[in-house]
Amino acid sequence: MVISLNTPATEEALLVPHPAMLDVPHELVEHVSWLLYEHRLARNTRWRKLGCFKQALLTLVHLRKNETFSQLGAGFGISQATAWRYVDETLDVLASWAPVLHEALTGLDEGDHVIVDGTLIPTDRIRADEPYYSQKHRKHGMNVQVIARPDGTPLWFSRATPGRTHDLTSARAHGIVQACLTRQILVLADRAYQGAGATFRTPYYHHREQPEHYQQFNRDHARLRAPGERAFAQLKTWRLLRRARCSTRRIGTIVQAVHTLLTCDYRG
Repeated sequence: MVISLNTPATEEALLVPHPAMLDVPHELVEHVSWLLYEHRLARNTRWRKLGCFKQALLTLVHLRKNETFSQLGAGFGISQATAWRYVDETLDVLASWAPVLHEALTGLDEGDHVIVDGTLIPTDRIRADEPYYSQKHRKHGMNVQVIARPDGTPLWFSRATPGRTHDLTSARAHGIVQACLTRQILVLADRAYQGAGATFRTPYYHHREQPEHYQQFNRDHARLRAPGERAFAQLKTWRLLRRARCSTRRIGTIVQAVHTLLTCDYRG
């Protein structure tokens, strides 16, 4: 009798732990573990099967490598449910350290400029098809907005909204347009944000049919806006955000948690 290796009966037998490397600094794992330690002290948490360092490492493996909770549990010697709880708790702790919009814009003065852009976090949750399907990207996912410095350093990531949400609609809903207008911060954005307001600068349509100075404006605009893609490139080095298998309601928390990891000063 031949038994297929893909049957449910042998699924757990295939989950064999093995040594591996994680491409994050050791100091970052320690920094997250200290945040968890403070969280446990505040909650007067009793004994846990994993210490703070191992819980931090568990979460970073999940984010960086997009391993399932079954795989994580097998690797760390805990159950699938316990792995889920530990990761969920760590994500909430990290997300609580992410700046809100007005904090992110603190220090920017009139005349400074930022880059605003949107991206799609692909997801395999397609039951509610219409709200999550992006016609622009031709796939299901969640829309996330970013405000970045001129060099591409992310200042703020928004919560996630259904993939079909237009970038301008999303920017208005998150308060980006009003916040930048109030502070008179110049914003460089793509054509999706046309009509946002006086402080937004977007490329001209049909610029090849316009005078040369219109074409030069578009070239300069594209050059200055290009570093904004670095913010999303950094975000998606964490493989979980290349194709999320979690609930769409958790993607916003994951993005905020990763933002904390990208910007935290763990060398101090």
